[in-house]
Amino acid sequence: MFLFGMVIYRNIRVQNNENNNVSIDEVKKIEEKLSCVYLWKEITGEALPAFQNINSADDKWVWEVVKNNLENYEVSYEDIMEEAKLIFGDNFNKEFPREGNSSFSFNNEINKYIAIEVEFDQEEDAFLLDNIKKVDETGYEVEIIEYLEDYSSKDSVVIRNTSDDEIGRVALSESETKMQEIVKNNKDRFSKKKVFLKNENDRLIIERVEKC
Repeated sequence: MFLFGMVIYRNIRVQNNENNNVSIDEVKKIEEKLSCVYLWKEITGEALPAFQNINSADDKWVWEVVKNNLENYEVSYEDIMEEAKLIFGDNFNKEFPREGNSSFSFNNEINKYIAIEVEFDQEEDAFLLDNIKKVDETGYEVEIIEYLEDYSSKDSVVIRNTSDDEIGRVALSESETKMQEIVKNNKDRFSKKKVFLKNENDRLIIERVEKC
């Protein structure tokens, strides 16, 4: 079931830092920004798709990100577009379809859009911050490692890569740190992406995402 208006923050840690000028507060802001746009591959194909410009990003992913960050499930067209600008920045120029889409359906009785619920599987898409590099004092290059936490087993969590290969297991009673250790010790078996962010109007904006 879709958890509306709720962003789940993970216990993320930076493994390498090429620039000592990146503060703990900056890391926290980067972590929060990526968490608010990192979705689920069963919905959009990839939890975070690659794109060279936000306006060329996959439409399904864009509007699912907006839906995931709204606090209400009944919203106006203006609410949707305002949230999109807050998340993606002033250069975002995609237009939400007036007739609605697979993320929001239009309800004629209340003249608003209704967020469409989503059924999830038992795999949680997750990422680990691997490296942060500051760029020109205005932005960052962030490398992330992508992995899946599979909760379908009764007594353990299976760590998989995005190709669904099993990499390791941890007991249900063990902490997130144990899972991250498996990821760190098998980095070459996981997919990676590089995310480029910039500061805009006192908030971080994702400029582009590249596969490593």
